[in-house]
Amino acid sequence: MDGRVAARLDGHTARKRFGQHFLTDASVIDGIVEAIDPRPGQKLVEIGPGLGALTLPVLARAKELTVVELDRDLAQRWRARAESGLRVIESDALALDFRSLGEDLRVFGNLPYNISSPLLFHLFDCAAQVVDQHFMLQKEVVDRMVASPRSAAYGRLSVMLQWRYRMWPVLDVPPEAFTPPPRVESAVVRMQPRAPAELRGLHAATLQRLTAAAFSQRRKLLRHGLGPWLQEQGYEGDFDLQRRAEEVSAEEYIELALVLREPATTSGTPD
Repeated sequence: MDGRVAARLDGHTARKRFGQHFLTDASVIDGIVEAIDPRPGQKLVEIGPGLGALTLPVLARAKELTVVELDRDLAQRWRARAESGLRVIESDALALDFRSLGEDLRVFGNLPYNISSPLLFHLFDCAAQVVDQHFMLQKEVVDRMVASPRSAAYGRLSVMLQWRYRMWPVLDVPPEAFTPPPRVESAVVRMQPRAPAELRGLHAATLQRLTAAAFSQRRKLLRHGLGPWLQEQGYEGDFDLQRRAEEVSAEEYIELALVLREPATTSGTPD
């Protein structure tokens, strides 16, 4: 939260521990809703409805909407409104099994920036049941998500998400579009899960372990970090280790992961 004084909007004080920054710019709101293009009959799920900047216009178009809200006061406010077609789930999105919400989900939200990466990876579990996702995130994170090799933004997050999703930046959002304004620039990204055939049977955990080793010493050549890890896996191929991690494309990492025979265990969320 920017500044020492907590912002108060519509009778609610923004809470720093929840990373609350409420979207208030009408033109930005319209732009996001147009990008989502909600329609009746779709299973829309909003993470963090807040004070309703996106909730109300999306509900007006779609007629039905499920919202997931951690803040007890805000969840109660939404339940008290008794909006027709609105379902309120009071829960931490990181603890919610989104698979329980059904098939063909369209998920969107202005995500708290302090949990954006863990939440993106939490949603991996339900990606097969998702049509698309539209999220407001810190612009730096969106840049990393869609980054190309040989760029400063390219890393584990880029490889993992580009394997699982097709992604497009939708629009940039300045700090003044929020109350209170965050200290960073924001951006909206569209994410469309890849079809099973595109995933080629690769387990996310395998790629996650591989990229963890590759980017553990990103300033050094891959022979220092990835090389020893590949030896532990019994790899005997000719993958070029005389490069730095950011010089290897997501496709090359995926191809390498496909030939490995290592345990499907995770090593933490990519950073």
